[in-house]
Amino acid sequence: MIPPQEASARRREIEDKLKQEEETLSFIRDSLEKSDQLTKNMVSILSSFESRLMKLENSIIPVHKQTENLQRLQENVEKTLSCLDHVISYYHVASDTEKIIREGPAGRLEEYLGSMAKIQKAVEYFQDNSPDSPELNKVKLLFERGKESLESEFRSLMTRHSKVVSPVLILDLISGEDELEAQEEVPLEHLPEGVLQDVTRISRWLVEYGRNQDFMNVYYQIRSSQLDRSIKGLKEHFRKSSSSSGVPYSPAIPNKRKDTPTKKPIKRPGTIRKAQNLLKQYSQHGLDGKKGGSNLIPLEGRDDTLDVETDAYIHCVSAFVKLAQSEYQLLTDVIPEHHQKKTFDSLIQDALDGLMLEGENIVSAARKAIIRHDFSAVLTVFPILRHLKQTKPEFDQVLQGTAASTKNKLPGLITSMETVGAKALEDFADNIKNDPDKEYNMPKDGTVHELTSNAILFLQQLLDFQETAGAMLASQETSSSATSYSSEFSKRLLSTYICKVLGNLQLNLLSKSKVYEDPALSAIFLHNNYNYILKALEKSELIQLVAVTQKTAERSYREHIEQQIQTYQRSWLKVTDYIAEKNLPVFQPGVKLRDKERQMIKERFKGFNDGLEELCKIQKAWAIPDMEQRDKIRQAQKNIVRETYGAFLHRYGSVPFTKNPEKYIKYRVEQVGDMIDRLFDTSA
Repeated sequence: MIPPQEASARRREIEDKLKQEEETLSFIRDSLEKSDQLTKNMVSILSSFESRLMKLENSIIPVHKQTENLQRLQENVEKTLSCLDHVISYYHVASDTEKIIREGPAGRLEEYLGSMAKIQKAVEYFQDNSPDSPELNKVKLLFERGKESLESEFRSLMTRHSKVVSPVLILDLISGEDELEAQEEVPLEHLPEGVLQDVTRISRWLVEYGRNQDFMNVYYQIRSSQLDRSIKGLKEHFRKSSSSSGVPYSPAIPNKRKDTPTKKPIKRPGTIRKAQNLLKQYSQHGLDGKKGGSNLIPLEGRDDTLDVETDAYIHCVSAFVKLAQSEYQLLTDVIPEHHQKKTFDSLIQDALDGLMLEGENIVSAARKAIIRHDFSAVLTVFPILRHLKQTKPEFDQVLQGTAASTKNKLPGLITSMETVGAKALEDFADNIKNDPDKEYNMPKDGTVHELTSNAILFLQQLLDFQETAGAMLASQETSSSATSYSSEFSKRLLSTYICKVLGNLQLNLLSKSKVYEDPALSAIFLHNNYNYILKALEKSELIQLVAVTQKTAERSYREHIEQQIQTYQRSWLKVTDYIAEKNLPVFQPGVKLRDKERQMIKERFKGFNDGLEELCKIQKAWAIPDMEQRDKIRQAQKNIVRETYGAFLHRYGSVPFTKNPEKYIKYRVEQVGDMIDRLFDTSA
């Protein structure tokens, strides 16, 4: 049981808590009542506000609708007035622009095009809204007049400002390709910048609004004339420069001071100059030939005019490529894209046809030269053909997009030149083989025949044009492999051809050598010619080219030369045989000679003396131009004769075979050597 005291205390505690809870509940109840009252007041206020808003809305909406209608009406009135002003302005276009159109676009293109735009809009308006209006005819007439003025201005600008490119500038442009050091490209300003802009704007307007393409014909005709005249001017520059100074030149490139021009020689393509220089080197070593019989026109006599014409043509070809490239760049600014290729094709025709015609004339001249055996003239084809082939990739790129007939012109000319070149090579080989034997044309001293020097000189030209000449020969091959010949194939063909020419020359020289009655002179003649050929082959790259198909050519020529030396030496047998030991009488020392023996010794001395004098007199007039060979042959012969004569003189010089020994012993051994040393020397 809980004690009474604790129970009483517990009761009081519970009663206190109950009293606190009752107070809290009373507070919550009072708060709820206040909240309800506030809510009722707020609802009453909102209801009153809503009522007022509805009244306001009902009052404002009608006013807003009326204002909106008024604004719409105002806008319609303004638009109507604007349309009326716009329409009325079309009726004033003719009068407003007539003066500007009449005065033309010169110097006021921007304003003029603006007036033309107004006229065009007026035409469109009247066509759409009032096609029967007299105003339409008036603005149409004004538009056509304005268009004609623009066309006239286009022609005038192109005519006045299109200038021929000077030869000096063209040469600078071309020579830039050959410079090893990088340099700025020479600028070509065909039209001033301002003029180009005007021309471009007019052309675009004529295409877009004028519906006119006639100006394109005007453009290509004017530019075509300038291109053609520029190239012809370059050619004329070469002719004048060559006649006055001998070397066309180009002043300094424009990035240098214009008041200090410097002469810059043009690279000459060369046809026979290199070989002529080699020939001069040979002559310094005694290898020059004298005039001998040959129906070939001497290459040394070639006219420099041919080189000038060749140089001029080659530079004109390069000039055409550069100028055509520049013309196309200019054309892309002026002519609409879909008309550019056709216009460019027309623009270059005159200049291109001129080049092709001149090329065909060169081919025709080469054919005539072949007929008269003037192969030096045919050589002009070689540098030109090489240059055309080198330039063909650029040509093809420039002519890309032109008509097939235009693209095929250069390949056609190349084919013609290859054909005539191959014909020249073939005929030259035949002429070397069939050059006639004419006694009165043979060199009397047995020196190098002109046929030999001409043949070697011609072959040396081919060194500068190995690929070109090889391609010529390959172009005539009928085998399928020739259609896509390699450089190695053409090199072998050229080697075979050179060997053929040398073989024909050797056969002809053998035939010509039979003209000489003296076998020794015939041997000297063959020796000189073979030696000349060998030295010429060795001093140039011909020997390497020959070796491609004939490995033993050099050794073969040396053997031929040695054979001729031996043949020549046999001519002295009739001198040395008189005093040879095998033909001498045998006698005992101290024994008196018999009359028969004395007479035999006298005959031997006399035969030797007469033979020596005769041979020295005859062979003194012969020639061995090569000093080394001349000394070699003299020394060998001198050794043989001196040894034989010395032995003979030692044996019989003191023998009493005559009362007048000075009559028979006319020469000492040294004198015999001196006489032989004067052989082959007409100046001695």
